[in-house]
Amino acid sequence: MLITNKKDIKRYYKALLERNSQFTGIFYVGVKTTGIFCISTCRARKPRPENVVFYTEIRELLQNGYKPCKICKPTENAHHPPEDVVRALNLINGCPTLRLRDYQLRQKKLSPEKIRRWFKKNHNITFHTYERMLRINDAFQELRRGRSVANTAFDSGYESLSGLGYSFKSLTGVSPKDSNKKSIISIVRITTPLGPMFACATHRGICLLEFTDRRMLETELRDLQKFLDASILVGQNDHIKQLKTELIEYFGGTRKQFTVKLDTPGTRFQQAVWEELKQIPYGETRYYSEQAAHLNRYGAIRAVAAANGSNRVAIVIPCHRVIGKDGKLTGYGGGLERKKWLLKHERKNTLPCSQDNYTFFP
Repeated sequence: MLITNKKDIKRYYKALLERNSQFTGIFYVGVKTTGIFCISTCRARKPRPENVVFYTEIRELLQNGYKPCKICKPTENAHHPPEDVVRALNLINGCPTLRLRDYQLRQKKLSPEKIRRWFKKNHNITFHTYERMLRINDAFQELRRGRSVANTAFDSGYESLSGLGYSFKSLTGVSPKDSNKKSIISIVRITTPLGPMFACATHRGICLLEFTDRRMLETELRDLQKFLDASILVGQNDHIKQLKTELIEYFGGTRKQFTVKLDTPGTRFQQAVWEELKQIPYGETRYYSEQAAHLNRYGAIRAVAAANGSNRVAIVIPCHRVIGKDGKLTGYGGGLERKKWLLKHERKNTLPCSQDNYTFFP
């Protein structure tokens, strides 16, 4: 849809100038003078405001003759990692025990330098560290299922028990034989229409789902390790696999309720607030005062709002469905534009087809 609202255009242009990542997927900007289009984080020289148009869908820009920018690569980077990274990930995801060296990547016509830069930027680790974490995560889960250390070591691609033991202890803090005394938090990066998110899970359930640009993300990850007495390792388990499937269905408009199990440490009050959030129906909203009333905490609106802000599992625990009593959108860690998008998305999918253009939270 072409954006014609002057306030939205002004806000989007400001986001473009600031390269604001919270607007990734919210809009795409077409430059009339060059015939190209970009995402909000593009580092190219900024066009004048009279020379741009904003759309909500890539296909609309393509249909109008615009071509994707070669710098920000909107068709790739709006939602997906670059092609070289995707291919490298497919190789190791298909075989967690595989060790890809730089020369092997080059043999497959992949750029180790490009892959390394992407991993440092998006995970703050190297690609080879990512590979090692995957192997240890896989080994940890095998050991928890009762497999022997020897079989686990060789099946995980290690040539000796000492090789597994060294890597295992350096990443988890315990030896393989003591794995039952330690917990791990698996972490993966998930692509969504609103930008990338990190998902974390223990063997009990999902403990975090946040946009990668959330300001409090590092604090949340640090708190999780402390509360759960666990180490964070790249990798996924059955809970993350289920979450990925349910998120695809949610963003596709076919899922209105999540069933994936959760593991959300917090105070009794926070737990009660988060449980109340899950009771807000898809496509509906609640005021903070209404939420407090449902909890029989009529004078604790600020405390309820603070507990909402402490929610680490975005979308699944739908804190985006709580708004101010004046109808304004307030307080969302992923950014108010994403909150607005999620509410519109849900409202659109609860209305009859004839009302798809209903305007909600302008």
